[in-house]
Amino acid sequence: MSKQLEELKNRLQEVEALSAAASVLGWDQTTFMPPGGAKARGRQLAVVSRIGHEKLTDPMIGRLLDELEREFADLPADSDDAALIRVARRDYDKATRIPADFVSAFNEHQAAAYQAWSSARPENDFKAVEPMLQKTLEFSRELSGFFPGFDHIADPLIDLSDEGMTVEILSDLFQQLRDELVPLVHEIAAAPEIDDSCLKQHFPGDAQLEFGKKVIRDFGYDFERGREDISPHPFTTSFSIGDVRITTRIKENDLTEALFGTLHEAGHGIYEQGIDPAYEGLPLADGTSSGVHESQSRLWENVIGRSKPFWEFYYPELQAVFPAQLNDVSLETFYRAINKVTRSLIRTDADEVTYNLHVMIRFDLEQQLLEGNLNVSDLPEAWDARYQSDLGVQAPDTRDGVLQDVHWFAGRIGGMFQGYTIGNVLSTQFYTAALQDHPEIQDQTAHGSFQVLHSWMKEQIYRHGRKYAALDLIERTTGGLIRAQPYIDYLKMKFGELYGLS
Repeated sequence: MSKQLEELKNRLQEVEALSAAASVLGWDQTTFMPPGGAKARGRQLAVVSRIGHEKLTDPMIGRLLDELEREFADLPADSDDAALIRVARRDYDKATRIPADFVSAFNEHQAAAYQAWSSARPENDFKAVEPMLQKTLEFSRELSGFFPGFDHIADPLIDLSDEGMTVEILSDLFQQLRDELVPLVHEIAAAPEIDDSCLKQHFPGDAQLEFGKKVIRDFGYDFERGREDISPHPFTTSFSIGDVRITTRIKENDLTEALFGTLHEAGHGIYEQGIDPAYEGLPLADGTSSGVHESQSRLWENVIGRSKPFWEFYYPELQAVFPAQLNDVSLETFYRAINKVTRSLIRTDADEVTYNLHVMIRFDLEQQLLEGNLNVSDLPEAWDARYQSDLGVQAPDTRDGVLQDVHWFAGRIGGMFQGYTIGNVLSTQFYTAALQDHPEIQDQTAHGSFQVLHSWMKEQIYRHGRKYAALDLIERTTGGLIRAQPYIDYLKMKFGELYGLS
């Protein structure tokens, strides 16, 4: 290793350590911190984020990158050192466009906005957070402005999460999906409704959690390097490859909330735990994009966790945990219940067919807010209008309307939701590629074995971290670009059978 490369790694490890410290503070705020700590926590996050930003934008890192790009110009593009230099250059160039004072102020605001949201949502009080959301919009517009040269104000914000994606590309992808999904929803709505009352009984929370933990252990989530806690909105956070934590939330009158939240977040966690240990503390030790990350949460939650083979193995175990509730419920009844398609209000509870319509609503509203075509004060009304026109439902209050997602209140407006739909599309694309290499995966799923699938995902995706840009990783893994058709085919086949469609 050259002296310059060693120094670069040392400096980047300092930056990553500060980022991890900020993540610990954020995790604590959403899990165990008393509400009285919110103001101080905002100050703490502001200080840590500013110091980390200043270290990342130190001109010495720029000089080291300049020297290393010359020194290693002939390295193969897929070598670890070449990848580290490329990723560090991308991070450095983006960070140096953003003033440290902005980073500090935005982080302090996000901490305060999250705390306001966590109180306002249960109280159904949009007015309490409206000023916070307005300020978030102003910060988001300012952040976009640091990156000139994009075609749309949302493009640089999308690029922060999903490199190479733009409003134009995503609008085309979303239109392909909308053209296929809307008619499918109409067909399903005309079919006899599935009875899901078996899921709406009383299921003690502790037992729900223990069953979910048992399943994700089988998936490969390592509790020696992770843990699960409760939070108002489920999430995954990584402090290191050896410390990747997930959360879920419980409804004791709905079996699906904690269970599928756990499977979803475990998919994120398994990805982070599977990164090559050699990348520890470096920018490579992260998921390559929001969309690829979501592909794993959606794969383990839906493609596996809502499949018939999966429940052929796990349903008897679930019945043993909840005998009074489920002993008289057949596997077929239960399987149909967990896959019921309904025009619902809540994105995180949505079925696979309607889920992406929820994402598209948010994506479109983000663009309107950023463009100045929608005022924050009018957002609840615009939200309700879109839900009425797109899904035929309307929230009785803002708690289950515009306040339901934490993203705009703990993050930014722009680039926050498209990853979910990209992830849905990629989940089937990656799974199809895995089945081509290992057709036995489906049979193993029916026996509660996931080692081959987990190993394939780790080898093809997880271990690489950010070594490959998302579009390159997709091509390496599947032999082509991101494609909506495998996902559409999957939905039509699965739900066509469930609802007896032609």
